[in-house]
Amino acid sequence: MLKRQIHKASVALLSMTLTACAGLSAQNLFSHYTLQNTVVRQAVSTGQYQKAVTALPTAEEERAGSILDNFERGRVELLNQSYPESKAAFEVSDRAVKVQQDKALISISDTVTSVGALAINDNITEYVPPDYELGFLHLYLGLNYVHKNDLDGALVEVRRANRVQERAKQARDKDLKSAESQLKQQGLSPNIGSVLSRYPDAGEKLQAVQNGYLLYLSGLLYETSNDLNAAYIDYTRALAVLPDNKDVRDAVMRVARRSGRNQALEALTKEYGELASLQDKQGRVIILEEQGVVQPMRDWRLSLPVYDSQGNYAIYSLSLPYYPPGVSEKFSPLVLDGTELNGQLLADVNLMASQQLSENMPSILLRQALRVYAKDQLRKSTAKDDDVGNLVFNIWNTLTEQPDTRSWQTLPGLVNSSSRIMAVGQHILTVDGQDYTFEVRDKQTVLVWLSRQGGSVTIWHKQLGRL
Repeated sequence: MLKRQIHKASVALLSMTLTACAGLSAQNLFSHYTLQNTVVRQAVSTGQYQKAVTALPTAEEERAGSILDNFERGRVELLNQSYPESKAAFEVSDRAVKVQQDKALISISDTVTSVGALAINDNITEYVPPDYELGFLHLYLGLNYVHKNDLDGALVEVRRANRVQERAKQARDKDLKSAESQLKQQGLSPNIGSVLSRYPDAGEKLQAVQNGYLLYLSGLLYETSNDLNAAYIDYTRALAVLPDNKDVRDAVMRVARRSGRNQALEALTKEYGELASLQDKQGRVIILEEQGVVQPMRDWRLSLPVYDSQGNYAIYSLSLPYYPPGVSEKFSPLVLDGTELNGQLLADVNLMASQQLSENMPSILLRQALRVYAKDQLRKSTAKDDDVGNLVFNIWNTLTEQPDTRSWQTLPGLVNSSSRIMAVGQHILTVDGQDYTFEVRDKQTVLVWLSRQGGSVTIWHKQLGRL
């Protein structure tokens, strides 16, 4: 009799699980993404890029779906200097995002999966990447094109990235304007970048929703192509986000001078001082430096008793994603020809990720409440007053209640910029004791890109010509 009762409850649960999750990874039933991705993330954070490549899921294994799996693969292959593989993986993600965004109606399979998520967990739903991750997708596709000396291809990606940035700002305009109003009430005047670009002066709030790294790189590529109007727009937007970044200030002033924006140049000069010009036998070095790895979401759990009108109850396990207080990894300063460089903040990816979770939390909490109700109704209709059946349901609930910790976890934690005017000739950039040599040409600009994790560094440079 006891075996028959256990069998009955188990069959009911198994049938429901298989119906809701057909074609989806069983790992997502009993484990969340941060746990599944631990080996990859730890390998990247310690600079073991080849180990991270080996630990990535294959297409057949599909850990988090085509979009997120290939975000991770594209990033890891980039760090491993496997550029064709990196570009190919990002292109798979890009196509999958297009398919997702082109869906005019919710498909039947999506509806079934969503219903199943109410009874199981949100990990079985299709992953929809947030705007900041889509921005990085186009940024890294753009960098892949830069690495292969294809400026036209890179410009296509920064244009697409700009559309993502604009959509993100528009979606949050109300919050940004509210933050701007609060700053004004505190007696803080708008920064000059926000005035020139007509962006809200929202302080750190703007850094959380607009990627200064992307805006600065976009401006740099437009300037390289001699599209000074587009370069000026993106540089001023970057200045609105990062008013304290001297490299961004210099870029805005440089393009304002080149494009004859005398009134803007006068205002900028008054605010920041004169812009240094290249002299004969000098060139400019611009360094983009990624540091560390973004924090992953963790699992917060709570056991909650749910009572019915007769006083009977069941224990439900609640599980929510959260970002624990993190301590940023400290990196030694970059050293250029024996002189330490002071990095200027371009992007705090941890801030962007945390902001995204904060925005998602109301809907996460709503779905969690609906899930508790759905599970309790399912338990009552299937197990009824059967103690053994209730026990099986409680065990199943505890095992399958997993937080949705899916996010792009191999992104950098911070991104800095540095720039110098240097004499023509060979120069040495020292990174964690490793020397990298590049050439500065007369009155031209060289871009040095690097990403540091653990004691390892991926580094390359490109000549951008006269800016």
